Amino acid sequence: MKRIVRNASIILRTESLITQRRLAVARKQLTLVAFAGLVAVLGLVMLNVAAYQALQTSLGAPTAALIVAVVNFILAGGLLLWAGKANADAEIGAVTEVRDMAIADLESEIDEMKDEATAIIEDLRGIRRDPLGAMTSSLLLPLLSALLKSLRSEK
Repeated sequence: MKRIVRNASIILRTESLITQRRLAVARKQLTLVAFAGLVAVLGLVMLNVAAYQALQTSLGAPTAALIVAVVNFILAGGLLLWAGKANADAEIGAVTEVRDMAIADLESEIDEMKDEATAIIEDLRGIRRDPLGAMTSSLLLPLLSALLKSLRSEK
């Protein structure tokens, strides 16, 4: 029974660690996506200023603003690619392995308990079919052992 409780505890702890790592990766991704959105907004503002300046004068300041806007968009795209590559599986491999071992051990413990229960049921069926014969084999050895101990203690 202690193994079942221990394995259940290990499973709960490993699941908690897996969830924490996945949340940390999700938080990192969210931060990078939010920053990429901010950079994209800045790029859009600069693109708007560049278009306005281009219409106002033929060349000069608008070209510089346009280049800045393009660089901002490239930066935003790079941040989105970086956020997309973040993966929690590499960080939780060992924890997942421990969890899987605990689950396998728990399953084997349950199988052993099932086998013991099946053996008890078969013994009870044997007692029902032949009460004296079934009791003789299980009671004869302890009874003889107790009798021999009492004889030895009298001497």
